[in-house]
Amino acid sequence: MELTLLRRIYTKDATTGELLIDGAHECYTCEDFYPTPYVKTPGKTAIPEGRYQVTIEKSPRFSAKAGKDIFLPRLHNVPGFSGVLIHSGNTAADTEGCVLVGRKLGVNHVAESRLPMQKLQPKLQAAQDRAAIMFITIKRAP
Repeated sequence: MELTLLRRIYTKDATTGELLIDGAHECYTCEDFYPTPYVKTPGKTAIPEGRYQVTIEKSPRFSAKAGKDIFLPRLHNVPGFSGVLIHSGNTAADTEGCVLVGRKLGVNHVAESRLPMQKLQPKLQAAQDRAAIMFITIKRAP
């Protein structure tokens, strides 16, 4: 399974775009600010563009917060980052380098984030269950 995150709108507050699965629109995305030239600032900047393996794993942070096991898509081997997830949320304030998903796209935010996550999660879990290797490519939209 191949995911593609096309970053479309860059502002001083957030980076928004679109998530595709195997070339088809899945939902919209919101991330932290993406500086040009790229310089990582912990908790303030989006992850570098690139291709990363994705697995579904238990999130210690979200599990502790919910009081039960929460499994989320995790991006691996992101330079300078650890614990990068795809999860629900609305603005860059809801992330520290993770990718937020939403059904609607606004300026510097996504809205209605829980429904897209509820639709995305089973697709990715099913792919992992059948031992499919999943990757996400994150890049600037053409």
